[in-house]
Amino acid sequence: MRITSESVKVGHPDIVADSIAANIIAAILDKEKERGLTVDNMPHCGIEVFLGKGLCIVGGEVATRVYVDIERSVRDTVLKLGYCDYELGLNGNSMGILNTIIPQSPDINIGTRADLGKYKEIGAGDQGIIFGFACDETPELLPLPYVLATRMMRAFEEINNPVFAPDGKGQVTVEYDNDGRPQRVATVLMSNAIDYRHVPEGFRNSIEPLAKQIAMSCLKDWVDEQTDFLFNPTGEWQAVNSCSSADSGVTGRKLVVQLYGGYPGAQIGGGSVVNKTSEKVDCSAALGARYVAKNIVAAGLARKCAIQLSYAIGIARPISIYVHTFGTGIISDEKIGTLIREYFDLSPRGMIERFNLLDGDVYRKLPKTLFLGDYNWENTDVVDQLKGAANI
Repeated sequence: MRITSESVKVGHPDIVADSIAANIIAAILDKEKERGLTVDNMPHCGIEVFLGKGLCIVGGEVATRVYVDIERSVRDTVLKLGYCDYELGLNGNSMGILNTIIPQSPDINIGTRADLGKYKEIGAGDQGIIFGFACDETPELLPLPYVLATRMMRAFEEINNPVFAPDGKGQVTVEYDNDGRPQRVATVLMSNAIDYRHVPEGFRNSIEPLAKQIAMSCLKDWVDEQTDFLFNPTGEWQAVNSCSSADSGVTGRKLVVQLYGGYPGAQIGGGSVVNKTSEKVDCSAALGARYVAKNIVAAGLARKCAIQLSYAIGIARPISIYVHTFGTGIISDEKIGTLIREYFDLSPRGMIERFNLLDGDVYRKLPKTLFLGDYNWENTDVVDQLKGAANI
């Protein structure tokens, strides 16, 4: 059995769009902090971004007390991602920017204000179905193909070799035994735009071995002599034909990449995470569901755990919690669901405060990785309580 996960570099146009949205929210949170930011007076943002042929359209809804220079934020984001030259597919200095952001609907706003809403608490910013997942394949309690594909992208970003333009993507295929345990990496696929201005004449053949070396640096514990490596399978990918010069970028289009890499059993909800403030449960509950699932696996209650949460707009707590441990649980899924209700606060306020989701710096990191980072929702600080409740 083989399972494949995909990942992309932060220079991929969809992640560029996500980064623009996340950085606008971060800038708003930073300025709101200067005015005494709390959960009760937090801004409400849902930012959508489209990139295409050197044009960036920023839209969505915002309710805030502060002013942020949207154009400056967009340009700064694009430039920091390495796009300063149209020979790389995008130029943050001269790209066109259209701001179409509108105020948030007052009917939506009241549902997330404790002083205005029907239930006098901070309710979910919208209805939604959200999933979380964890498994014991890696120390991070994430699927191995997802971890390896993500690490490979980070390795290509961090090498800082100008030959490799910012845009890139890859896949890692892992072979499993009959018990569902990972054994080896079967195939590695890496595609990266190449800036041939930095490739000396006669050295084009040196690019693929260099790419393989970079990839293998983070996969070495799992590869063997039979591992297949594929690089730029079409034979050519020039930097000038990358990012928004060759493809559009849209917020929320890389949910599979960001949320578990397409691992079977690890479903995803329909809403993007990084382009919304955290009263929106697409954001906070996606992190909360992961937090719950990880603590359950870390406590030894199951080897694999998927969580589904559902919310209604204006109501703080989930209207349903579903647990599936794929037959690996040491107690029933129903009992685990009871423990979740007892030990986890999955209201927007509870998750915002526990995960520090009013910190702009947290938002700046989200487009790069949701889980493989120093985040509060990656803590396993409920393990002892779960073990005690389950009599382990």
